[in-house]
Formats: sequence, C-alpha cells, structure tokens
Amino acid sequence: MAKTDDDFSLVVGEDGLARPAWAATDPLMREYYDTEWGMPVRDERGVFERLSLEVFQAGLSWGTILRKREAFRAAFDGFDPDVVAGYGPAEVERLMGDAAIVRNHRKILATITNAQAAVALRDAAADDHVEGGLAGLFWSHQPDRTPAPRTGSEVPSETEESAVLAKELRSRGFTFVGPVNVFACMAAMGIVDVHIVGSHRRGSSGLWTRTGRRRKG
Repeated sequence: MAKTDDDFSLVVGEDGLARPAWAATDPLMREYYDTEWGMPVRDERGVFERLSLEVFQAGLSWGTILRKREAFRAAFDGFDPDVVAGYGPAEVERLMGDAAIVRNHRKILATITNAQAAVALRDAAADDHVEGGLAGLFWSHQPDRTPAPRTGSEVPSETEESAVLAKELRSRGFTFVGPVNVFACMAAMGIVDVHIVGSHRRGSSGLWTRTGRRRKG
C-alpha cells in the first residue's frame, strides 16, 4: 500500500481513537485497520492470499482490492495454493471473464505461478531447511527491530529484510515479488509494525513494543 505523508497523518475519530488518514473515514478501511492490518498471519493460505492481493494491488488503490476481496476469494478457491497451482487455460479464461475481480492476465498468471512455487516450497522444506513453507520463509525474515514512524515520510517502502526476502522468493520461482510489495505483505501480516506512533493500533500485534523493539517470549 503506497501512501503519502498526508495519508499517514493521524486523525482522532469521534470514538476518540487516533488512526492514519487513510483509515479514518471509509468504514471498510477503518474496519480493516482496526481489526486486521498488522495482525500476525502464520498459515500458508493466509500468507498466499495476502501475497496474491498485493500482486493485484500493484498500480491500484488498496481500497479497490479490499472491496473485491470476497470476489477474489471466490474466484481463486479461497486462495488454496494446492487448488490454484492446478489452474490451466480454462481457469485463466474463467478468471479473465470475471468482472468482479481485477482482470489482468499477467497478474492472474503470476498468482498461479506463485501457488505452484508455494507448493514446491512446502514440499522441498524438509530438504532445504525452510521450515513452515511459505509462511515460515516470510517469518524467518522478521527483524529484531521494527520502524517507529512518527510521520508518513518515516514509513519505509522497503527494508533490507524485504529486499533479501524478495530475492529469495524470486530464486524459488515466485514472481511479482519486489522489495516494496514484499514489505507491504510483511506489514500487513504483523512481521513488522509500521503503525504511526500515537495510533491506537501501535503494538496491537503483541509482537512489538511501542518503541519498536521485539517482545521477548
């Protein structure tokens, strides 16, 4: 989710809670921010879904994707990697005809390719020490410290960890996985906490202190 400094300016709502501007007015975005964004996701299907939605979000607003998420889930069989990995020309044609999702041929093919890579990663885990498959690979790149931004300009678009993870994902057959969208996935899944200091959601994942240090235990 590429945001500007203004997007991250804190706004105190009628409920007295501080949120960034991007999550302050639209009810759907506010609900997503208050209950989901930045909370830990550790299962393969959940990680694959978020990675897939980031692929489709490229060049579009996150609000557009969020409004279509249920349609995406229906179209891609709940983002089950085993099912999506088996998609062929008939499924691609079906998806290209589904007006409820983003009908982008390259992104559809990338999602299928990434499902195949996720299955291969899981199957190869015992041989190359990638415990936990796709989810385990993402979480193995959790840093010891997370950003503690006070303004939108202090929210990084990528980090050293996201660059390393993106490179490893590409080496394992994933596509549409640059450091920027990989970092967006890491933030969405709680691997890092980029809530603005002062937001009521700062530290909500339970993994980080409000100062950015990793919690122990």
